[in-house]
Amino acid sequence: MSDRKKYFDLIQRGEKKPTPSGTLTFIGLRLADIPLQHALLSRSAAAPASSFGVRILSSLGLPTIFTHTSTSLPSSLLLPINSLLSASPPGSASPAPDWSLLGCMTPLTNLPLTSLLLLLMSVGSAAKQIYWKVALSEDSFPASAAVAVSIYNTVVNSANALLFLALGTTSLLSRPLVSFRSPASSSASPSSVPLSTVVGTLLYVVGMGIETISERQRAEFKSRAENKGKVCKEGLWRWARHVNYLGYTLWRGGYCMVGSGWMGGILMGLWQGWDLSQRAVAVQDEYCSGRYGEQWVQFKYEVPYRIIPGVY
Repeated sequence: MSDRKKYFDLIQRGEKKPTPSGTLTFIGLRLADIPLQHALLSRSAAAPASSFGVRILSSLGLPTIFTHTSTSLPSSLLLPINSLLSASPPGSASPAPDWSLLGCMTPLTNLPLTSLLLLLMSVGSAAKQIYWKVALSEDSFPASAAVAVSIYNTVVNSANALLFLALGTTSLLSRPLVSFRSPASSSASPSSVPLSTVVGTLLYVVGMGIETISERQRAEFKSRAENKGKVCKEGLWRWARHVNYLGYTLWRGGYCMVGSGWMGGILMGLWQGWDLSQRAVAVQDEYCSGRYGEQWVQFKYEVPYRIIPGVY
C-alpha cells in the first residue's frame, strides 16, 4: 500500500468535460458576494449602526469604528468619498457636488475610502475568477466545487470587511499615515490614509496582474496546436513553475492588509503561501509529472523555483 499523502483538490485536472452547472453556479455565487460586501461595509451618515457589518459585530459585543469613538482614530479617515472630492472647503457657502446626478455612483461615494477599496477588491476578485472559469480554464468544475470555492472566497472577503469595521483590528489604527491632497478639494488640510492601505492596494494590483497574465499566457500557449502535450515555458512561467500562486498570495495578503493593517496582511499572506506551497504545489506536481513525464523533469531543472522567483 502506498504511503504517499493525498492532497485535497477541487478541480478535476485533466478532465476536459464541460460542466455548465458548475460554471453557472460559480458565476452566480461570485456575483452574489458583491452586494453582500456592500451591505457589510455601507452605512447611513444619520445612523452609523445601520451597517450590516456593524450590527453583526455589535451583536457580539465588539466595538466598531462607527459606534465607538477613539482619540487614536482620526475622524477624517471615516469621511465619505464625496467629502474628499468636494471642491468646497468646510464652512464654504458653495454647494458640494450633486452626487445624485451620478445615479448608481451615489452609494459608492458615501463610503469611506478604505470601505470603497475593500468593496472594489471584492468586485475585482469576483471578476477575475469568473474570467478564469469562463475564458481560461478547460478543466471540469462541478457544482460542488463551485460552491466550495465561492464559500471560501466569500468567507475570507467578509472577514476582511468585519476586521476593518471592528475597532480592535481595523487598519485605520495602522501607522504610519500617508497624507495626500485631493485635486478636487480646496480644503487647507490634507487627507490621510494608513501606509499599510497603500501597500496593500499595490500588492492587490500586482498580485491580480501576475495571476491573470500568467494564466492568460498559459491558456494562449495551450490553444496553439503545435503546443499540444507540451509544458508552458513562456512569459511569467519562466520565473517560477507555479507563478500564478505567487499572484494569488500577493493579492489575498494585500486585500487583508487593507482591511486589518500590517499584521493581518502578513498573516494572511503567510497562511495562503503555506497552503499553496504545501498542498496545491504537491497536487500540481503529481498531476504534471504524470501528464508530461520527462518534460516536467526538464522544466523543474530549467525553472528551479516553485512560487517565488529567485527565492523558493
